Amino acid sequence: MSDSVLVFGSSCVDVVIRVDHLPRHEEDLNPDTQQFMLGGCACNVARILGRGGADLTFVTPVGLQGVYGPWVLAQLKDFTWAHPVCLETEANGCCYCLVEPDGERTFMSVHGAEYTFAPEWMEAYQNQQYALGYVCGLELEEATGQTLADWLKTAPVRTLMYAPGPRGLNVPPERTLQLLALHPLLHLNRAETLQMAHCSDLTRAMETLSAKTRNAVITTLGADGAMLLEPGYAPRHIPGTPATCIVNTIGAGDAHAGAVLLGLSRRQSLPEAVVFANRVASRIVAQAGADLKDTAILFPDPPEK
Repeated sequence: MSDSVLVFGSSCVDVVIRVDHLPRHEEDLNPDTQQFMLGGCACNVARILGRGGADLTFVTPVGLQGVYGPWVLAQLKDFTWAHPVCLETEANGCCYCLVEPDGERTFMSVHGAEYTFAPEWMEAYQNQQYALGYVCGLELEEATGQTLADWLKTAPVRTLMYAPGPRGLNVPPERTLQLLALHPLLHLNRAETLQMAHCSDLTRAMETLSAKTRNAVITTLGADGAMLLEPGYAPRHIPGTPATCIVNTIGAGDAHAGAVLLGLSRRQSLPEAVVFANRVASRIVAQAGADLKDTAILFPDPPEK
């Protein structure tokens, strides 16, 4: 038995291009490979939850004009928990992911229908009650972001996870304050935490954000694991799980967020859920793409005989 989770947000095509270095001005490069993969922050979060057997509802807009939307829709049909909103006259965008030999990635995103929002898309779910929910800052940055922020005030979600993402500062300040007033569980990386709190000290930054939300703050630290600050407690370091290798880091933060939600949906404590998420993220960076290939890690260990 698990608590229900509502995820809203983007599904897009990640065009993953492996290069031996980022291009310089006027340079000509021959990439090693190019590949279409299903991505989008919300979709990456949802796949961890869905593949882990969570009671999940994933609502995602898909624009069917052009090349990318129909491809995305075909991939989503494999997931019973995915509820695409098909927009016949709009186009999906894509994310160009440049991956260097050390596995680090650089994104160039073309946004389309996948980042938009309309309240009527959620009417079928309004009478449900979800224990947990997820929203990303990328959707809130868009022209329909204020409509989404307004809807979240009455969303049927008990605890919301908000992941501002690398462009969180592009969300209008008044919209960010509106989100923080919902007392969300914040999920960020180190740079995002410092930027959002306008602070150069990580501990002070997490305390600042937690004081605004009156909820916990999770700051991921890559291979070093994560910092967790729960109200009333000092920040604690939760060590990472060593990765066997680094293939690429696409979707590692999203997978971490999804695994935290998966743990919480199983009624783990927040520290337990972060330990679990550190393990999952270490598997994601050791493979190509954000969709976990070995799903066994998403399930509790079988009891010893």
